[in-house]
Amino acid sequence: MLLNGATLLSEPCPYCSGVRVMKEGYALCISCGREPGKKEIVIKETSKEEKSSIEKTLEKKIEVLSKELEIETNHEEQQNILKTINSVLETIEKIKGRQ
Repeated sequence: MLLNGATLLSEPCPYCSGVRVMKEGYALCISCGREPGKKEIVIKETSKEEKSSIEKTLEKKIEVLSKELEIETNHEEQQNILKTINSVLETIEKIKGRQ
């Protein structure tokens, strides 16, 4: 499933504690086959005044990377872009944690 575009989830299945993957917005347990529900990624917007300049820069970087990801056809390059997006998102979360 991972080779076909699914994403490995860090949280276990709430029913059997098995490994779960996400494909097309649905979390699916590999062990029991249950779909606990659709998981949507929601980016919480804060007011423009509250955002630091570094946060604004990182959000712009995510937009650029997202556009690159849309047009990229090489699987390895797609994975590299996704890793970079993940790193930027983690950095944004760390910055928000300090505020």
